[in-house]
Amino acid sequence: MKLQTATRLGLYAVLELARDPERTLSSADLAERYGVSGHHLAKVLRTLSAAGLVRGGRGASGGYRFTGNRRRITLMDIVALFEPAPGSRAEEPGEHTEIGAALQRVLTEVDEIAEATLRSISLETMLKGK
Repeated sequence: MKLQTATRLGLYAVLELARDPERTLSSADLAERYGVSGHHLAKVLRTLSAAGLVRGGRGASGGYRFTGNRRRITLMDIVALFEPAPGSRAEEPGEHTEIGAALQRVLTEVDEIAEATLRSISLETMLKGK
């Protein structure tokens, strides 16, 4: 499973903010910390905000805070906000052949295992000892 940049940024942002839900960080702080574009991260934060995982505030004390439940939210919950739903991807060249179909079955199984793993890991588990 290859994750899009927005997905990785979403994971970074949620995990960073969930470390201390009382702390507020600006998108610029987060972008600098992870060495990414502030503009791209702002779009990711809007998606996370719409999903109810973070809350943004404006002004001098503005920024983002984690508002979700660390024990209930899994890594897959965040991944699902940015990645296409399983089975909704476009057909790849060669998939219609016998070898292509066999390879696709294996790759689909790999994706299912990755998805199951991501569903089994909560934010709380990721942040233990942090």
